[in-house]
Amino acid sequence: MAKLRVAVDVGGTFTDICVMNEETGAMEIAKVPSTPKDPIEAIISGVRDAAGVDLRDVVLFSHGTTVATNALITRKLPSAAMVATRGFRDIIEIRRGTKSDLWDAYKDVAPPYIRRRDRFEVAERIDFEGNVLEGLDETEARRIAGILRKRAVEAVAVCFINSYANPANELRMKAILEEELPGVAISTSSEILPEIFEHERFSTTVANAVLSPIIGGYVRRLQSRLNEGGYEGDVLLFHSGGGVMTPQAAEKLAVRLASSGIAAGAIASRWIGVLCGYPNAIGLDMGGTSTDISLSYQGVERTTKEWLVEYGYPICFPSIEVLTIGAGGGSLAWIDPAGALHNGPQSAGADPGPACYQRGNEQATNTDANVVLGRLGESLIGGAMLLDRAAAERSVADLGAQLGMDTIAAARAVIRVANANMADAVRLIAIRRGYDPREFALVAFGGAGALHGADVARELSIPTVLVPPNPGITAALGCLLVDVKHDLSEMYLATVADADPVKIEQEFVRLEAEAQTLLADEGVPPEQREVERSIDMRYLGQWRSLGVAVGSPVDVEAAVARFHAEHEREYSYRRDGAAIEIYRLNVKALGVTPKPEFQKHAKTGVAPVPRTTRPAWFDGDGPALDTPVFDRSTIAAGSVIHGPAIFEQLDSTVVVPPGWRAEVDEWLNIRMHDEEAGK
Repeated sequence: MAKLRVAVDVGGTFTDICVMNEETGAMEIAKVPSTPKDPIEAIISGVRDAAGVDLRDVVLFSHGTTVATNALITRKLPSAAMVATRGFRDIIEIRRGTKSDLWDAYKDVAPPYIRRRDRFEVAERIDFEGNVLEGLDETEARRIAGILRKRAVEAVAVCFINSYANPANELRMKAILEEELPGVAISTSSEILPEIFEHERFSTTVANAVLSPIIGGYVRRLQSRLNEGGYEGDVLLFHSGGGVMTPQAAEKLAVRLASSGIAAGAIASRWIGVLCGYPNAIGLDMGGTSTDISLSYQGVERTTKEWLVEYGYPICFPSIEVLTIGAGGGSLAWIDPAGALHNGPQSAGADPGPACYQRGNEQATNTDANVVLGRLGESLIGGAMLLDRAAAERSVADLGAQLGMDTIAAARAVIRVANANMADAVRLIAIRRGYDPREFALVAFGGAGALHGADVARELSIPTVLVPPNPGITAALGCLLVDVKHDLSEMYLATVADADPVKIEQEFVRLEAEAQTLLADEGVPPEQREVERSIDMRYLGQWRSLGVAVGSPVDVEAAVARFHAEHEREYSYRRDGAAIEIYRLNVKALGVTPKPEFQKHAKTGVAPVPRTTRPAWFDGDGPALDTPVFDRSTIAAGSVIHGPAIFEQLDSTVVVPPGWRAEVDEWLNIRMHDEEAGK
């Protein structure tokens, strides 16, 4: 019986499936249309029919999903309520008083996920040191529970002031609600995010509460369908922090599944970079609607502890930092009233799609420009989708008439603007964070990433571009490369001078014991468990903090030295004589899963033979070049091809511009090198 690892990434348009044979390292891929009404249907039919997998042969099933993200974006949420300390129910509506566009007086922030009539107040109070100033008014608590029962709420968020310092009142409120409202999902802020700053804590807890019934029902149904087919293990759900969690953990921490698929692509780009000898890697994941930019440094992904799906409502779990911009194959080219050309963020999406799809859109997109320039052929997905070149030319010609350009010049302009937008996004996540892009490799993937990767890299002076064997399913591949992961934290506010190393060590030991319990409950054997410590620190008086790794026992002086160095790299300055404050203690618990070994291929001296040639235009103002077009599936390891060249495959197209050299390594990655770099 085969031992198969299956990863499924559900997107808005397609569901991507990656199947790896554990014994041979052979990989198979499949791509099927997503089923928005019930994503599980596409998952089951794709795995069973398109990929031909017998679920009885599956030893690991990993899944990245957009269910949580889409629920927050569309606001198709269950009936939910919030119980807050008296006088504090409007914290999540007051927020920080900021707006996404400071100068637009008419643009309002979206309303909270729980409306005001469903936010209740109860008498209780804890002070900042954790002392109980006023116990929970249990009579009032039970009255509120009665109202919630009549309203048939499916979830409740319990958010009390200073509960991070002492959760007693919150936990008592939870016990009353569980007694009065059996079957209702209860989220308490002290369990979800035991940290200071009430808006961020309340916001994260509310998001978790409204998602719990959705995620709970989804993972139970998916687990049941897979078990019916013969799969005996747990579904491992990819979360935004770059790990996977079991269905039981996902029901409790549902908000961690927001941004699931985006993070999977970042994991895969880091893995591919390390595999190819580039621990510093920037991921360029360009799809149909957007482009996701990620960065890993010295083999570790950048993470953030505050992110959001909608402005004003932060989610404060550690998450892989991904910058998303509206630059995809379907991004629309348009001209503003001043006559300037723009690209996105508006998108034709998958339906009606680019003009060349012939589904009703007549406005030029990136895909149309690539078709006009010959960089993209006239069929996609192995001929399953045909592109109308004449329709693409009409859309680009109309744009060119407004700009006073011919069709080719207009198409080049569209691509240049798209590339400039993506390059700017890379600058934000790299240069703005203190990293030099010239010290990185660019991993180009997604359906359109390899079309633009070399052009973006040249604009940023990045010398190397890596294109994985199957760019279009790289996010699904990322789901195979992760570990079970939990993030735990504890507030510890004290200056380094006043900190007690013994107490810090005791807190870490307690957090590690909790982490071990979580992993044990999920069936992770002791030899596969790893625990990592870090301390968030800041200069006294600062608001934002930086995390630095620490060992056991804790060496505070060594942590301070690392903090100074990290602060200098991130912000270009350090203050060695300034007082430093410890803000938070963190523990990352890993259940290390066996990693797949990718199949190696012997390098041959066989020269690749193009399938055809076609005229293609590249960056600059030169004429079309007669460009060889290769079927990527026929290119052997060890092949070297000098640009211009085009590689076509089922899930993507790779463009090698003039002046670039493409090499195929033993894992069948294409490594593109800028031969003009440094000249």
